[in-house]
Amino acid sequence: MRRGREEPGRLRGEPPPRWARIAPAAALVGLVLAQALTPGAELGFFLAGLPPVAAFAYGAGGTAVFAAVVLLLLGLPALGVGHARGTDLATVAVVGVLSVVIAWVRQRRDAQLVSVRTVAEAAQLAVLPPVPERVGAVRCSGLYRAAQRGTLVGGDLYDVRTGPHGVRALVGDVQGHGLAAVGTVAALLGAFREGVIDDGGLAAVAVRLDRRLVADAKAASVEHPELFATAVLLEFPPGLDLVRIVSCGHPPALRLRGAAVEELVVEPGPPLGLGLTGPPPVVAELPLRPGDQLLLHTDGVTEARDAAGHFYPLAARVPVLARDPGGLVRAVWRDLAAFTDGGPRDDVALLLLSLDGPG
Repeated sequence: MRRGREEPGRLRGEPPPRWARIAPAAALVGLVLAQALTPGAELGFFLAGLPPVAAFAYGAGGTAVFAAVVLLLLGLPALGVGHARGTDLATVAVVGVLSVVIAWVRQRRDAQLVSVRTVAEAAQLAVLPPVPERVGAVRCSGLYRAAQRGTLVGGDLYDVRTGPHGVRALVGDVQGHGLAAVGTVAALLGAFREGVIDDGGLAAVAVRLDRRLVADAKAASVEHPELFATAVLLEFPPGLDLVRIVSCGHPPALRLRGAAVEELVVEPGPPLGLGLTGPPPVVAELPLRPGDQLLLHTDGVTEARDAAGHFYPLAARVPVLARDPGGLVRAVWRDLAAFTDGGPRDDVALLLLSLDGPG
């Protein structure tokens, strides 16, 4: 399963809903029929309001058609719809022309917005591309939801890469969320991808990430003197049935072994960006059995609350959700959205990993 995201079309913009395009035509037909059934009433002038409505759903050409039809219906008494003359008919014509101009301007702005959003989507996908179904000997399944609507990337991050020292994975949560945190996310991911290739130990990768944030914080403006992130790093050494873990102030991962779920409690180090001046972070080694799965997450999951203020019980829900045929990470998201009545207000990242041998 690939990483779940917002549908790209939601970023690039979608055409108006079908009802918005049908409504002006339906109103036109309805008013004509109502006028025909009630000849004593003056309903024709309500037609003058249709071109402005059509301008929000149609382009300049479609709006011009509506305006022309309205003028014909009101200007030809033989049709029995309206009896506009002189200034009244001129006023309706002016309204029609203005509606066409509004539709033309709206169409141009929509095209510009589509272009900008398409570029933004491409940039965000370049920062945080989808995780493949398999990286080396590790099966991967991930899901990401940004708290800020209309974005693909927020303040959470994850990645899985293979290198000379095995498969390494990163899940992190930077200070803040939304588009303001994307620069920090990009910096951390770039440093991690370099560390996967260059650093011989997992602790060295964590030190590299910490140095990256410390350097960025020194270069930042005085309005943002603190720049930090929590993170957990994993390493699957080649040929060994174990996982190495380094925690930098991040929520513990969960290990699924059959129906049992266990928190992998390791000695945590300080968050990244505070300067790892002491001894290097502790690297924990944990054995893995065939079928074991590791679920990593950010605090947007476990700190999500329901209407009564209760935190989402991830560890308690996983054994039930793991039986969902659609996959665990998507099942967790659906359950979390229902628990919070629409979804949490923080960025959410879920990454499920399992050592399954080369494919």
